[in-house]
Amino acid sequence: MSAEARSARAVRAVAVLAILAASLSGMREADAQTGPLKLGVLTDMSSLYADNGGPGSVVAAQMAIEDFGGAVLGRKIELVSGDHQNKADVGGATARRWIDNEAVEVILDVPNSAVALAVQGITRDRKKLFLATGAATSRLTGEECSPTGIHWTYDTYALSQATTKAVSKLGVKSWYFLTADYAFGAQLEADSRAVIAAQGGSVVGAVKHPINTSDFSSFLLQAQSSQADAIALADAGGDFINAVKQASEFGVTGKQKLVGLLVFIADIHSLGLSSAQGLILSSAFYWDLNDETRAWSKRFIERTQKVPTMIHAGTYGAVMHYLKAVQSVGTVDGPTVAGRMRELPVNDFMTKNGRIRPDGRLVRDMYLFRVKSPEESKYKFDYYKYLATIPGDEAFKPQETGGCPLLSGK
Repeated sequence: MSAEARSARAVRAVAVLAILAASLSGMREADAQTGPLKLGVLTDMSSLYADNGGPGSVVAAQMAIEDFGGAVLGRKIELVSGDHQNKADVGGATARRWIDNEAVEVILDVPNSAVALAVQGITRDRKKLFLATGAATSRLTGEECSPTGIHWTYDTYALSQATTKAVSKLGVKSWYFLTADYAFGAQLEADSRAVIAAQGGSVVGAVKHPINTSDFSSFLLQAQSSQADAIALADAGGDFINAVKQASEFGVTGKQKLVGLLVFIADIHSLGLSSAQGLILSSAFYWDLNDETRAWSKRFIERTQKVPTMIHAGTYGAVMHYLKAVQSVGTVDGPTVAGRMRELPVNDFMTKNGRIRPDGRLVRDMYLFRVKSPEESKYKFDYYKYLATIPGDEAFKPQETGGCPLLSGK
């Protein structure tokens, strides 16, 4: 065979391979448009945040899918789930695989701010939806905001506004922080410091602890020796539970007030009312707030035998709102659906007259509660006494001061 013939054959082979590749790509794209509509719950399945999100978030998302009817735009709705292990690299790799290889259109939950920030960047680049129902950091609607990102349930700013203000009004002037050493803890402490300063208080010290800490003794001794009026726990889940238990053992809760800045009802259940009574906390949801919250929570409890947290309720609401937006615009295109979600009001058992701002923040009322004593509790999961409602516009940071580049067209 001549050199020219070999060259021609090679060119034809390359052309055939290119055609096959294009055909396979087209088949994958077509399958993504006509196959199941996939939603992914990326959460902590087995570690310190598992009770607050975890398997319960998967159940809540599935409930929403079933209540919607199981299909939209003629496509079956399919739910996948994964464990991010509280590692940004693991969560990021899962998000990429879901989007690039498994045609997942929206990612939900992500109760770890470091992981959530990684997922926000990935979904922003790939123009897919990220509904952060479990993450806390206000950076998700600040400098790290995204046109396809929506921060659904709560954030560090709202938590600090409600709880820190309420405790300050009780006469607390000096504070000491025990802070989880990652993105969430740092932002929660920063947001709370600003509120304390505005209330005329002072921060006399702070110490950072690793995530998923079992021994808080050295940190608590430092806090105790500070003689601060209040010890603020800028952590969550298992870390919060361990800190409260050990604070009681060390007698910290005598003259000093222990303040949880992010407290879930699952934490209170784990601690028991004897240990948790008197704590003041803020939340976007309480199962026993009204008839609507009780009706939904009853269904959740029947499936899980556990009390729903605000992450679980928020995940349900986010899935329903997403599916309504998809149905409304007739496409699953990320930016288009995200835009429609911002246009539609949010009204469900958890949120009344909520609205999603251009920066991606869902503005909703927050609530202030006090944990009941064992004597006050009359039935299962009867843990909170309602104190006040904080209107959404007061609870959440004004978007003009958040630093979101979307607002300036950057």
